[in-house]
Amino acid sequence: MIIDAKITGIKYTPLLCKNLKTYDINDLDLALSKDSSFILKVKKNNLPVSWWVSSKRTRSYPFARVYNTLGHVGKKITIIPFVKDEGIDGDRDFIQWDTISLMSLLDVNVIIAYYSEAEKNKKYQNKISNQKYDIEYLKKKIDEILSYKSSALHWNIEQLKNISTIAELSKKNYELISFKNSIKLHSTDEIDKRIEKINDSISIFMNESRKKAKAAQERESITIQPKEYLSNGIKAQINIKNYLGGIYYLTSDEAMLEKNKIFIIEGKHSKNNVLPSLDDIKDGLLKMILYVNLKDVEVEGKLFDPIPVLKLTSKNMYNYEILDKKKKIIIDTLQQEAKINNFVLKIE
Repeated sequence: MIIDAKITGIKYTPLLCKNLKTYDINDLDLALSKDSSFILKVKKNNLPVSWWVSSKRTRSYPFARVYNTLGHVGKKITIIPFVKDEGIDGDRDFIQWDTISLMSLLDVNVIIAYYSEAEKNKKYQNKISNQKYDIEYLKKKIDEILSYKSSALHWNIEQLKNISTIAELSKKNYELISFKNSIKLHSTDEIDKRIEKINDSISIFMNESRKKAKAAQERESITIQPKEYLSNGIKAQINIKNYLGGIYYLTSDEAMLEKNKIFIIEGKHSKNNVLPSLDDIKDGLLKMILYVNLKDVEVEGKLFDPIPVLKLTSKNMYNYEILDKKKKIIIDTLQQEAKINNFVLKIE
């Protein structure tokens, strides 16, 4: 099934955000080593900050990290590497335009960053670990965001104009990391190609990113993941246009048509526990933020009323009464969040 829809704005009240620890800007390196999301005290400002381990949104629950900052007022920041190279014995991921667009939609300021330090992985000949961002660069960008008067959307678009500079810094620092640790990383040819495309035209970079996102969507729409459990519905591709003409290519774990309604279901499954992990649930909630704001939802040219559903499943029998206190609080909060934001919470 292919679903086409629009988003003209975001209205959502998150309730399951965790309490974030506060760090001073001078302790930014400590904050990044201790917490995936935190409050950064800069002068008189308290900025909610999250950071991505990799450029890829399917690694280390970056959506859950961003979700934890959304309950705070004012400017929000997320740090994403232009590229994450683990060495030729590991993976390499590049940032995609759609990721930046999605953060713009959520009114989150993106800092496109680079890793400047790493250690040789003890288990693999040509793999690095414990990668660290350039702290001074991050401090400079945070200061710029504080003085920036326009929206996160405009900030993020502005960052694209400087993305080739970040790409060059990424390349240079990975070459130094490779030399210092005497390991082989992936060839820099791909970085050079991306720099060339970015310098030719930002629109080329955007279009290339969208092609990759579309291909990933098509792959995902025919793949059942271990953390998914399908019942009556089928997988669906969701193409979402925003008010600026940007397109997001997402995949719904299940979709079902019923008269003039379409149920768009995000599923999270646990094999061993009564509930999926909290990060899994928050990953699903970020999808709910999008789905509850869908407009003009069409399937094969016919309009449907969208009913977003967050479905939590487990191989173990679910019984609220025998849950521990912590899990009961999660379920109670989830039910309240579903009611306030008009989505369905289903637990099986």
